[in-house]
Amino acid sequence: MKITIPDFCLVAVVGASTESTTAFMRRHFAAEEILDRSSETWPLIAADRLACRELVAINASETVTQQQIDLLRLAKKFYAQPVAIVLCTPGDRADLRLVRSLEATGFKPTHPIAPQDAEAVSITRERLPPDLRHEHGPFDIIGDVHGCADELTELMQRLGYNKLRITGVGPDRRAEVETPPGRRLIFVGDFVDRGPRSPDVLRIAMSMVEKGQAFAVPGNHDVKFLRWLRGANVRLTHGLDKTVAQFSEESGRFRAQVREFLLSLPSHLWLEDGRLVVAHGGILEEMIGRESEAVREFCLYGDTDGETDETGLVVRYHWAANYRGETTIVYGHTPVPQADWVNNTLCIDTGCVFGGKLTALRWPEREVVSVPSAQMYAKPGRPFGHPPVRPVHRERPPQRRRPR
Repeated sequence: MKITIPDFCLVAVVGASTESTTAFMRRHFAAEEILDRSSETWPLIAADRLACRELVAINASETVTQQQIDLLRLAKKFYAQPVAIVLCTPGDRADLRLVRSLEATGFKPTHPIAPQDAEAVSITRERLPPDLRHEHGPFDIIGDVHGCADELTELMQRLGYNKLRITGVGPDRRAEVETPPGRRLIFVGDFVDRGPRSPDVLRIAMSMVEKGQAFAVPGNHDVKFLRWLRGANVRLTHGLDKTVAQFSEESGRFRAQVREFLLSLPSHLWLEDGRLVVAHGGILEEMIGRESEAVREFCLYGDTDGETDETGLVVRYHWAANYRGETTIVYGHTPVPQADWVNNTLCIDTGCVFGGKLTALRWPEREVVSVPSAQMYAKPGRPFGHPPVRPVHRERPPQRRRPR
């Protein structure tokens, strides 16, 4: 029997007895990963390990529901996935209730293991989707395109991607790109909405990602469009109406391919041995390389609390103003007149769809390259260049940290 768990997570192991569970854990986890709840210091040790993005395995046998909830809260505090392994007897009603209780509490996935399989089971650890530290540049990171396919083509040509062709019509329409030697693109998301050719922007990105020529993260507009593709009842606002109209002329097969592509994208990209992060709306230092609902929400929308301003748009806190990390963060989402560095972060959404520019960052050269928009395809909700964020982000509780 094989089980796959993330290489960073909180694992609660539950069995019929503390002794059998301890024996199982010693076979499958390193000594420093196993925490003994009988020790008064285990919460501090667990917090230190999770803060440093290190796996924690806890013997959760004989825990009551509230103690399981406390473990879940500990995992969420450090953006760790809560996983449960249950040594249980198939068909036993009490064990079945235990598995369901853990799942209801929030431990997902929950892996039931029969006693006779306990010794033969193998546990494999896999990288979390954002963890691409083994991938190295040079990269060309492109800001929010929003359907501006002509400007994207022009910018790619300026970056040296000279052989870009979009050919065919209907279901035979294809995008082909030849990349400069050794270089790859990274898209910061928001492929769709407001602009004139969202389907072709997606064709370019999807073709390049499939061939290993590019990486991508989703933007908040892409996620809303994905919900529409999956049949959800979403409001056709903020340019989604244009995207839906453009896709009314596309085949069901292409829609399905777009749906699978957007579903496959990680919340952010952690690259270059940890020196570079790309996230659509930004990311806090303690979230880097982790995967949870809170991390994904921040990467999509930035630092928000639901408050709106006089224009009716959501207020965004300026998380980058207090960033002090050594990892460079490149993001988009909030249009700015110029791509300027702030505390080792760079916003490269320069409002192409609003009549501004489409911007890319060449990495590791740190060279900013832009092309002007051909026209204003949509009117911005705020005056372009108007400060769209609060100057200082919200205070957050300090995190224990050692170098990752």
